[in-house]
Amino acid sequence: MNKSLNIQLEEKVQRYFFLTGKALQKIEFKKNLTVKEKAIAVDFLSMAKNYFSDAKHFSEKNDLLNSLAALSYAHAWLDAGVRAGLFDAKEDDFLFTLK
Repeated sequence: MNKSLNIQLEEKVQRYFFLTGKALQKIEFKKNLTVKEKAIAVDFLSMAKNYFSDAKHFSEKNDLLNSLAALSYAHAWLDAGVRAGLFDAKEDDFLFTLK
């Protein structure tokens, strides 16, 4: 891989680790979810955490492209939960897609 592209990829992976890590810390389940909605929310959060863990694994193996893909999936699960009304994003339109 071109050295410049590799540096850009490293920077992007670091940025997404930071952003997705912050998002995972901030996210909370919405209040008053039904039992079914809570189960779905737990599943969404589990998927986000699992992809975040996968991203760490790939990064440790210096597989930055797959690390970035896993980080993108992790954050997408969080955004999907926000959009579905399962997670409270605390009105943070920097970390989450609110509209």
